Amino acid sequence: MTRRRLPLLDRWPVIRQLATRDISGLGDNARSPHSDSLRPRTEAADRVVRSVCPYCAVGCGQLVYVKDDKISDIEGDPDSPISEGCLCPKGAATMQLVTGDHRHDRVLYRRPGGTAWEQLSLETAMDMVADRVKQTRDDHWEEALPDGRGTRRTMAIAHLGGATLDNEENYLLKKLYTALGIVQVENQARI
Repeated sequence: MTRRRLPLLDRWPVIRQLATRDISGLGDNARSPHSDSLRPRTEAADRVVRSVCPYCAVGCGQLVYVKDDKISDIEGDPDSPISEGCLCPKGAATMQLVTGDHRHDRVLYRRPGGTAWEQLSLETAMDMVADRVKQTRDDHWEEALPDGRGTRRTMAIAHLGGATLDNEENYLLKKLYTALGIVQVENQARI
């Protein structure tokens, strides 16, 4: 009497591995029609833009894949001498930061003493910020010290910068603050 093999067993990868002596399972036995149909999610990108992770002062390199002028994926940049293609969990989630539906894309404002948020136009919000900076500067302007030495400054406004700002951004910020008479300028990278 001949033994009949069950066709189901032939489809099991372990049985195929044993039959072909592919113990590591890295050869053709690891393939399936489904795995053959999979494509890299970055394959359809129109272009790749190099960037830097915005989360901390390390400055890990990122590759931003763009399709139809929208971000399709963000991965670590293997050519980055800092991160060599690796990203921490926060850096790996950068795409959610930029494209997530939880991200606010409008200005929300809650008036002093208010209990609800109201939507403002960006122009209105920027005007409010500029008015408050000017008012604070004017109310607390110090032309000179009591002994007569000139200061031309305000001590009522300070700036704490982010660690991922590049040299050019920091240069422009420092120019703005100096022009406004703001002397308390610090960066979180030094704290």
